[in-house]
Amino acid sequence: MSNDAKLTNTSLRTPKAAAVAGILFSILTITIFWLLRSSFPTHPSSALATLNRSATTIAFAIYLVPFSGVAFLWFIGVLRDRLGRREDQFFATVFFGSGLLFIAMFFSAAAIVGSIVVAFATKPDQSINPETFVFVRSLAFNLMNVFALKMAAVFMISTSVVIARTRAAPRYLAYLGAVSALFILVASQSLDWAFLVFPIWVLLFSTQVLVDNFRGPAELPLRSP
Repeated sequence: MSNDAKLTNTSLRTPKAAAVAGILFSILTITIFWLLRSSFPTHPSSALATLNRSATTIAFAIYLVPFSGVAFLWFIGVLRDRLGRREDQFFATVFFGSGLLFIAMFFSAAAIVGSIVVAFATKPDQSINPETFVFVRSLAFNLMNVFALKMAAVFMISTSVVIARTRAAPRYLAYLGAVSALFILVASQSLDWAFLVFPIWVLLFSTQVLVDNFRGPAELPLRSP
C-alpha cells in the first residue's frame, strides 16, 4: 500500500473513531449520572435505607466510570490526530490539560462514592455517622460539580476555538460549546443536572462528525503560519 493510500485511510478512519469514542463516552457518562442521581442518598437520615436498596446500582455505576474515562481519552487522542499540524500549540495545551484534569477529578469523585459503598458493605448493620456522610458527599459533589465541571468548561471553550479556526466541525457547535461552557461556569455549583450539559455537547459534536464522515471525506484547511 502506498503512503498516499495509507494517509487517505487514516483520514477516513480517524473522525469516525473520534465520533464513536465521543458517543460512547456520552452514553456511559449520562448513564452513570442518572444511576447515581437516582440511587445515591442525599440526606444522612435516609442514607442507611437507601444504601440497603441501591448498593448494587451504585456499584454498577462506579464500575462504568473507567470505561467512560477511557472512551474520553480515546476521543481526545483521535481528535488531536485528526487536527495534526493544524493544531495550535497554545490551545492544544489547554485542550489536552483540561481533558486530563477532568478525567482525574471524575475518577476521584467516583472513588469517593465507591468508598462509601465498600465501607457500608463491610458493616451493613452499623449506622452511618451523619457528619462523616455529609463530609464525604460534599467532597464528591465539589470534586465533580465544581472542579471537574470547570475543567470540562475549559475543554469545551478550547475545543470550540479549535473548531472555529480549523472548521473541523460546523461552527454552530463552536458557538453552542462556548455558550454551554459559560452556563457550566456559572451554574454548576447550584444545579446538579448542569453536569449533563458536557456529555450532551460531546454527543452532539460526535454525532455531527459521524454524519459528516458518512457523507464523504473532507479536507481541513491548513492554517497560515
